[in-house]
Amino acid sequence: MVEKSELLNVPAFADLPDDQIAWFIGQSEELHLKGGETYIREGDPADAMFIVLEGQMQGRGEIGGETVVFSMKPGDVTGVLPFSRMKQFPINARAVTDARVLRFPASLFPNLVQKMPELTQRLVGLMSDRIRETTRMEQQRDRLASLGKLSAGLAHELNNPASAAKRATSQLRDVLKRIRDASHELGSRDLTPAQKSEIEKLETSFVQHDEVPRDALTISDLEDQIDSLLRSHGQTDLWQMAADLARKNVKPEALELLFATLDPDTARAALVRIAASVEVATLLNEIESGTSRISDLVLAIKEYTFMDQSPLQNVNIVKSLETTLTILNHKLKRGVVVQRDYERIPLLVNSFGSELNQVWTNIIDNAIDAMGGKGELRVRTYREDSCVVVEIADNGPGILPEIQPHIFEPFFTTKGVGEGTGLGLDTVQRIVKKHRGNIQVTSKPGDTRFQVRLPLAEPLA
Repeated sequence: MVEKSELLNVPAFADLPDDQIAWFIGQSEELHLKGGETYIREGDPADAMFIVLEGQMQGRGEIGGETVVFSMKPGDVTGVLPFSRMKQFPINARAVTDARVLRFPASLFPNLVQKMPELTQRLVGLMSDRIRETTRMEQQRDRLASLGKLSAGLAHELNNPASAAKRATSQLRDVLKRIRDASHELGSRDLTPAQKSEIEKLETSFVQHDEVPRDALTISDLEDQIDSLLRSHGQTDLWQMAADLARKNVKPEALELLFATLDPDTARAALVRIAASVEVATLLNEIESGTSRISDLVLAIKEYTFMDQSPLQNVNIVKSLETTLTILNHKLKRGVVVQRDYERIPLLVNSFGSELNQVWTNIIDNAIDAMGGKGELRVRTYREDSCVVVEIADNGPGILPEIQPHIFEPFFTTKGVGEGTGLGLDTVQRIVKKHRGNIQVTSKPGDTRFQVRLPLAEPLA
């Protein structure tokens, strides 16, 4: 038999009148559970509220696709609560140790509201806390999921130039060996100062030659001409050299000078060194390009996260947008054309910078998904009175009219199970409001536009 004092020790029931406590006990069922015994099963009708009196309990269920395990102790209230819209239990709950639980039927909630209004108010507060905690967990999961997708994309973006630089470095070792061997061969020959000067002059001009043939057909024709020239001078096994020189747009006439001033073997050694030097220059350009791309990405990541910067600062909206576009390039480059229309005068907003980047990321990421990864993304900024307006538009299929009023609601999503939590645009709206701004959307097939209005920056103290 449950004593009144036991229930009064439960925080939700503390200080309630004795007659109300007696009524509640009279309508409840006391359950004696053995360790390991289940008293709530996932999918069963949500038909009761439970108050833990003795023992330790454990619940396990899925929230947003993630398995969550939580403990319950004496004094905790679980199960369905008054005014909850829960129809089925979303978790399994069992006794970890021998336990006593008080079960109150949900069918008596109308009576509970009338007879115990103060308890009802406390239980509603408890339900609000439960919703807030669930929302917090969902938001955390959403952030982690977004971070995971961005990290995967950035890893791919960083891997490409890193792999190219590594490949070029590996090739560079072989090319330098060819240069060393060819230089040794030339050094063993009795060359006149004029011949040495001609070789060095030709090598320098080829290395510094940046003009590239415009198309593959031109390269192929040039390769045939160089190969024919080499064969005419007895060099029948330098076809790869012919291809390398053709890609650098080297003219056959320039090579003819070597054969005019040098014997065939010396000319061959000079050609090997010159071609290798040209290849070194090409490989160094690839390494420089790859490492520059890595450096640009690292800088974009630092700007995106506002690493090493104060949290609140005047943020250049265009720079913020461009940083976000750089971070999302791994998705954009697959078929999305970005059209930019930026206000020429810098527009600054007092902002927690990384939060604004989260706004642009969520909107642009949704636009890319809506277009199926292929289409036109339009990004526009302009000034409107004392506000900055950022408009992000896409030419996807649009948002259905009956859905538009709900897109900013927490947990609302049109994506498939496991593809979205429904918190992306809810997060966007919360951040925009935090910055004293507003967000509007208009949509029809081929033209969906999100407009974010933010107050122009005031001088920071």
